[in-house]
Amino acid sequence: MNVDENLLYGLAAALGGGLLIGIERERRKGFGQHRSLAGVRTFTLASLAGAAAGLLGSPLLEFAGGALVVVLAAIGRWRERTRDPGITTELALFTTYLIGLLAVRQPGLAAGGAVLIAGLLAGRGTLHRFSVDVLTDTELRDGLLFAAFALIVLPLLPEASIAWLGASPRHMFALVVTFMGLQAAGYIALRVAGPRLGLALSGLASGFVSSTGTIAALGTRARSDARLLGACVSGALFSCVATVVLLAVVVAAIYPPAFSLLGFSLGLALLAAVAAAAVTLWQPPVSSESRPISGRPFNLLYALGFAAVLVAVTAGMEWVNARYGYAGTGVAAAAAGLFDAHASATSSLSLAASGALPPSGVLVPVLVAFSTNTCSKLIAAFTTGGVRYGIRVGAGLLAIAVSLWIPVLWIR
Repeated sequence: MNVDENLLYGLAAALGGGLLIGIERERRKGFGQHRSLAGVRTFTLASLAGAAAGLLGSPLLEFAGGALVVVLAAIGRWRERTRDPGITTELALFTTYLIGLLAVRQPGLAAGGAVLIAGLLAGRGTLHRFSVDVLTDTELRDGLLFAAFALIVLPLLPEASIAWLGASPRHMFALVVTFMGLQAAGYIALRVAGPRLGLALSGLASGFVSSTGTIAALGTRARSDARLLGACVSGALFSCVATVVLLAVVVAAIYPPAFSLLGFSLGLALLAAVAAAAVTLWQPPVSSESRPISGRPFNLLYALGFAAVLVAVTAGMEWVNARYGYAGTGVAAAAAGLFDAHASATSSLSLAASGALPPSGVLVPVLVAFSTNTCSKLIAAFTTGGVRYGIRVGAGLLAIAVSLWIPVLWIR
């Protein structure tokens, strides 16, 4: 007799999913008269009942099975008469029935769903502590704001490209959302690791907001407490790691073909930044103060300001390119790089993506913008942190800039 393998996979997924969720609920079921509604047997039977209803292929039977599970859960809830207002077990029982129903059609999806449900049920304590004790009100608000930008605002923006901008509003705002996400990722890493890595991890996280601002802030701290000089230098150079990473993200988001020209340079610059930061990491901060520079997942004003600068720089470079050609574009990129290397690079890449610049014309403007931005960081380091801080940070900055240019000079 031939047995359908998909049928066996479906039944196995239904059985395994019901057992997995049921075992988790059995451990929380309790004993005696005050035990909860369902355990491993009930959940397994509910999942298999869903699989059986799915195999019979009758929509009416599938609906009746789901209604029966709901009624039984309600009766069991009424019979318990506990003060616990939660209905997690009852809802999990109905979801398990749906898992069994799904298993005969898509076994892999059903199995993954069962694992996810069991993980959520088992992580009750951890999720409660994270929601109540770990997550702050500010972080929750910023998380909701980021979700609104990514899931509501971004899809509503038009995809049509604007002639004077060289890109679509959705494309531009997608880059802003990406920046916000990277800032939040750095902040989460800082929260998870705690204060042990001190200013180094703080610099890396804050570098996703503004590397120049991070270098200036750490320079001020190094000047006020000489014992933190080494840690501040490390944090400043780790912020430059973020600069190179963000530049790679800009290339990937705006004009991926440019990696054929910029990939080697970005790789060497990243290695140089990591090496320069790691050399100074051996000297830990001896001060008890190790709070992060930024207390929020991301800086909304910086993200919106970045968008404004991006639009202005791109429009200006479009005009310069139309009037003066490629040479004018390089001058505009250098000037814009003094304020923001990523905005300047994005403008050049956007022009290449729209066809206003030849693909080979991207390389020099991007590297020039990075170099002029390095000059801004050098000025910030010396003016805020003094000579000792400026020399140590400047050495790392120059090593990164030279590494970025080596592939271009070597080829030529």
